[in-house]
Amino acid sequence: MIRSVVFDVGETLLDDTREFHAWADWIGVPRHTFSAVLGAVTAQGRNNAETFPYFRPGFDLAVERERREAAGRGEQIEVSDLYPDVLPALSALRAAGLWVGIAGNQTARAALLLRRLNLPVDAIATSGEWNVAKPDPLFFDRVAELAPGERHEIVYVGDHRDNDLVPAHAAGFRTVLIRRGPWGHLWADDALVRQTADWVVDSLTELPAVLASTP
Repeated sequence: MIRSVVFDVGETLLDDTREFHAWADWIGVPRHTFSAVLGAVTAQGRNNAETFPYFRPGFDLAVERERREAAGRGEQIEVSDLYPDVLPALSALRAAGLWVGIAGNQTARAALLLRRLNLPVDAIATSGEWNVAKPDPLFFDRVAELAPGERHEIVYVGDHRDNDLVPAHAAGFRTVLIRRGPWGHLWADDALVRQTADWVVDSLTELPAVLASTP
C-alpha cells in the first residue's frame, strides 16, 4: 500500500524555462546558446551546473546566486511556473488520502517561494535547507524521515535518472519517472530507468489511478 508521494521540483513540478532564461541573461549569453550547451551537458549525463563554466571559467554558482539576489534579479517562483497538471494532481492525491510532499535539489529561498504558493501539499523541503543534495543517500534518508510510512510505502516522483530514480530506488522507495523536460525525455527508455522506475508517466494526473491500483 502506498502512503506517501514525494515530488522532485525542477521539471517535475516547475517548468524551468524562466529560470534558465534568467541565468542566460545574467551571464550575458543568448538564451538559445545557453539552452544548446545545457542540452549537450544533459545528454552526457552531467549536472546542469556544469553548463556555466563553458561561458565563464571558474564560475561559482553559489556566489552568482547571491549576486543575482543583491541585484534584485534573484530566483522567482510563481503559480504560472507550474506545469498545468501539477495542481490537479496534488489535489487528487490528497483527496485520495495520501500524504503529499515536495523535496528537491533547490535553494532555501526556493522552499520559501514554494511555500508562498500555498500548494495542496503536507510538507516542503529542499537540499538548501537540509544541507545535503541528491543523489546523496542522506538526502533520501531525510525524505524517509519526512514522509509517513515504511520506505516501500513511499513513492518518489522525478524526471532525472541519476538524481531521482536510481538513488530513490536504492533507498527503498517506489519510483516514478515523469517524461518531460530534457532529462525526462532523454532517459524515459533508458535501460537503467527500466530497472529502477516502477512507473513512467506522461502526466502527473495519471498518478492517482496508478497508485490506487498498487497493492
